[in-house]
Amino acid sequence: MSLNQGEAGNFARILTESLPYIQRFTGKTFVIKFGGNAMTDSDLQESFARDVVLMKLVGMNPIVVHGGGPQIGQLLERLSIETEFVDGMRVTDEHTMDVVEMVLGASVNKEIVDSIHRNGGRAIGITGKDGQLIQARKLAGNWGAEGEKDIGQVGEVASIDTDILNMLSDSDYIPVIAPVAGSVDGQTYNINADLVAGKLAEVLQAEKLMLLTNVTGLLDAEGNTLTGLATDQVQELIQAGVIHGGMLPKIQCALDAVQSGVTSAHIIDGRVAHAALLEIFSDEGIGTLISNRN
Repeated sequence: MSLNQGEAGNFARILTESLPYIQRFTGKTFVIKFGGNAMTDSDLQESFARDVVLMKLVGMNPIVVHGGGPQIGQLLERLSIETEFVDGMRVTDEHTMDVVEMVLGASVNKEIVDSIHRNGGRAIGITGKDGQLIQARKLAGNWGAEGEKDIGQVGEVASIDTDILNMLSDSDYIPVIAPVAGSVDGQTYNINADLVAGKLAEVLQAEKLMLLTNVTGLLDAEGNTLTGLATDQVQELIQAGVIHGGMLPKIQCALDAVQSGVTSAHIIDGRVAHAALLEIFSDEGIGTLISNRN
């Protein structure tokens, strides 16, 4: 079935609009945090897989970091292991950590890898433990109303060794990373996927950090999506209380990355099919862009 004249013109416009972006970003590294609805909706997962396969085919270096909170919760419930959250973080004891590592490092990770393979790409799933990619340490801070709660094996990034990523990125493989890492004391830690993606983007001096979410981006008081923000504007929005709640740590992660040399950070709506491509290859974009422009 051939395209009609209007469809053909629109198709040609899309292709020509994407060309300068492909030329600009060939050889550049993109760190993409994959999570939210895009992970739990099979159609959205397939569209995301096609996005990263296309990025690799046109010469970009996508690196995927994924979460898996809902899947962890489902398995804990099936195993009758109680889950407790403190200040929005899952208390992770030894038994919970076993489940976290199994879900993130095995089932969820391999599902994403398989999806990339189905769409013509080549991917390798790893955790922060593999090749000593990430060294973790226990997340610092006091938790609970009186700061008395130990949240267990919840970690933060202590250091990153990018050798294995450089090897994969120089090949035809797309790295798919589960945010589980070991530490010098032999413990295993679960690390927030946004934080891992942000730190990887910093160390790799990536062109873009892209965080897929379940919202359209950063919203102002009237519900409009804010984009084209400089880092000082983001700081002002934080101080004014416009950025708060669950969006604050995500925005702070993006802000830290840009201030550490990442060219731009993007908060994009993972509920939209092909959200990553729309943000990279179109003039309008589809989310909130933060850069270090003056």
